[in-house]
Amino acid sequence: MNTVALFGAAGKIGSRISEKLRDDPTFRTLYVEAGEAGLARLRDRGLTPSSGEEAMGEADTIVLAIPDTLIGTVAADLVPQLRSGTLVILLDPAAPHGGELPERKDIAYLCVHPCHPPIVNDEVEPEARADFWGGVARQNLVCALIQGTEEDYARGERISRAMFAPILNVHRITVEQMAILEPAMAETVILTCMVVMREAIEEAIARGVPRQVAYDFALGHMRVNLGILFGYIDAEVSEGAKLAVEHAKKSVFQPDWKKVFEPENVIAQVRAIVEGRSAKR
Repeated sequence: MNTVALFGAAGKIGSRISEKLRDDPTFRTLYVEAGEAGLARLRDRGLTPSSGEEAMGEADTIVLAIPDTLIGTVAADLVPQLRSGTLVILLDPAAPHGGELPERKDIAYLCVHPCHPPIVNDEVEPEARADFWGGVARQNLVCALIQGTEEDYARGERISRAMFAPILNVHRITVEQMAILEPAMAETVILTCMVVMREAIEEAIARGVPRQVAYDFALGHMRVNLGILFGYIDAEVSEGAKLAVEHAKKSVFQPDWKKVFEPENVIAQVRAIVEGRSAKR
């Protein structure tokens, strides 16, 4: 039986993962936390904490469910003490792509990141339809083997499927491609655009549109536009809408905005994440 040590087991993502693994007979899970508050949260949930020393001595796989800003510090202390052949799983590409992982040839590194339940899906149960994070509704995963063998990848994918179940598909990509997806695509571009969308709704409300009307109108148009732009329905936006987009892009977006995808800018974004600062610094 594979022994998995979950570091950060009482944190936001760690709590979700620990609930998935606790009843999975495929794995023996060790729950590791730093500080009395985290240890208390584990005990309150009926989980027995393990020390870091115990985890490093017994685990075949280490999962680092800790903030990106701590990965480098924790890994520098942890990795030299691991047994040969240990698989270390990261949950975000920022630290590995930003050069935060210590070199050690006799262990494996794998990065996994959930895609979250897709907006367009066939979920029918109310609980699944209301699940935005994943864990009840099915979701896709992306996985990248940073260092190791095909056996290491297969082991990492099995554990990743269990941590984020239920799963639709697992897409194997590189860690460089994962960094393009996040932060560059999903956060730097898409999340920023969604923040602007929310601000636009609030601006309409501030200018006198009733709040419920603004939300109903915006969310409905988001849905139909998503169907059109992503090919889920056979339709086109109106000519007037196309003209509005053509005009607005000149004032809302910088003409060279796609530069955020250039390799040096992706690195700048991930370094800003692991250092906990603005990418402009």
